[in-house]
Amino acid sequence: MSQTRYVSRLTRQTQALILAGGRGTRLEMLTDWRAKPAVPFGGQFRIIDFALSNCLHSDIRQIAVLTQYKSHSLIRHLMMGWNRLNTEYGDILDIIPAQQWLEDENWYLGTADAVFQSLDILEAYYNKYTLILAGDHIYKMDYGLMLAAHARTGAQITVACHRVPLAEASEFGVMEIDEQCRIIGFEEKPDHPKPMPNDPDHALASMGLYVFDSDYLRDTLKRDADLDDSSHDFGKDIIPHAVNNDHHVRALPLDEASPGRPYWRDVGTLDALYQANIEMLDENPVMDVYDPAWPIYTKLAQSPPAKFTDHGPQGGCHLVDSIVSNGCVVSDSKVVCSLLFSDCRVAKGCHLDRVVALPGCEIGAGSRVRGALLDNGCILPPGTVIGEDPAADARRFHVTDQGVVVVNRDMLGQAHRYQPFEASHFARNGAA
Repeated sequence: MSQTRYVSRLTRQTQALILAGGRGTRLEMLTDWRAKPAVPFGGQFRIIDFALSNCLHSDIRQIAVLTQYKSHSLIRHLMMGWNRLNTEYGDILDIIPAQQWLEDENWYLGTADAVFQSLDILEAYYNKYTLILAGDHIYKMDYGLMLAAHARTGAQITVACHRVPLAEASEFGVMEIDEQCRIIGFEEKPDHPKPMPNDPDHALASMGLYVFDSDYLRDTLKRDADLDDSSHDFGKDIIPHAVNNDHHVRALPLDEASPGRPYWRDVGTLDALYQANIEMLDENPVMDVYDPAWPIYTKLAQSPPAKFTDHGPQGGCHLVDSIVSNGCVVSDSKVVCSLLFSDCRVAKGCHLDRVVALPGCEIGAGSRVRGALLDNGCILPPGTVIGEDPAADARRFHVTDQGVVVVNRDMLGQAHRYQPFEASHFARNGAA
């Protein structure tokens, strides 16, 4: 049997579960009105589009998305933009909101509990393998190759991993592996992470992406649910218990299953989200959304093409290393190393430098904005200055540890006018 046929058989026996219900508190005001996986990214995408696109490219067509907090915007995005699966051939995109059982008044207690509470639904589609994905990471990965490694080694759990700088490793689950990539140690967000044996400046971090034998997953979730001292979380409880009790748990480095240069970002903080967007502007970005062999799918805004106006010697548009999405209008302004999502308007005489503007923002004439992240629908009055006076920025807006100025409508005294429809022309009126 060919390797291709072997992998396709495995993917057709796999159920993907995308965990999309976390509060996203580290993204602060950006998740006041939306779930973290629904946060816009990269000019026209939502964060969850990357995990979903990876599933389609990996030929995994039975997908469930587990939602919980502030999920309306996310659910609408999935319903309107991800209806491409063919149910006549057994393809499934199931949206599973958090459910309170009669005997239990709790919402999801942790990532493992989210799956446990949905077991009755998932077992109705019984598959041999279960792929657990986080809905809030930016990366490309061929899950078929991970499944093949899992089946070939006979593992009960396979954990995707990636090398991260040691200084950042406390934000992740950190693992130790032997020569056969078997995990022999695992700590969730340790205060003093252990470096890799041959690389003292880096640690091996879990990507929060797991393959389980489905029968093993069911049994271990039921065992964990009965433990009063468990936090019912994959990283804190399920994986460490399996490793410490000598179950067969293996690591798979991202570079063994990446369709291009390995790239993975946990965009769970404002600084990480901003930086990952800015990285898209590099001449040869590692996260290449222009790769025709591995496109990222989404629900595209129905907007006209971007438009640039130039009124001669007294005006003129100047764009440098920037991305400008559909529906944008830029008039006689300079836009440098910036990313404008759909339906943004930039009036005459503005200067934008390292600005990430989410859909529907309007920049008033003569404004100067540097090093800023603007949430949906922000309307900056003419002459607004951001990013030149840190003290003034801190009084009016939110300034991150790395100096990014984050602005939303509340800070500007503009009401959040939520719109249930997400057609692009509503974006300026506050669609989430």
